[in-house]
Amino acid sequence: MSQELLAENSGLSLRTVQRIENGETQPTGGSIKRLSSALDVTPNELIDWQVIEDSKALLLLNLSQLGFIAFPLLGILIPLIIWTSKKDKIKDIDYVGKSILNFQISWTLLLFLLVLSLFMTSKLELANISFARILISIGAMYFLNFLVVISNTFRYHNGNAVKYISVFHFLS
Repeated sequence: MSQELLAENSGLSLRTVQRIENGETQPTGGSIKRLSSALDVTPNELIDWQVIEDSKALLLLNLSQLGFIAFPLLGILIPLIIWTSKKDKIKDIDYVGKSILNFQISWTLLLFLLVLSLFMTSKLELANISFARILISIGAMYFLNFLVVISNTFRYHNGNAVKYISVFHFLS
């Protein structure tokens, strides 16, 4: 299609079409919509999305799980926000994000089940479980999560693949 015909069909000026094609200017959202309509394609097909490598974002994603220390659900929510905002833009972030979320969801569910079972057995007097044992069990779960997060952060920093073991695979 000629520039003249594209300009006519899109309602843009010929000069605007020429500037966009020559890379002299970035098209606005409205121009992209008009061009995509004139070319009978989606706006995403017009935009040259490039997946970039960003090791800092992946390190941040790994470390963002440490929010679980303040509150277990933060270990899920913070990585989820980072992953969803960058999953199509950064290389390997989709795989790492899913691995992290599966691990953190599994850990949070297991922590909840551990606390629930310890509480129930102590209330039902099925076992003589002291409050100190409950705290030690919870502390051990937190320490395990902390070790997994830190070791995977170092693994990624050293150029190795992350290894998050998940009991449940919610995201694949």
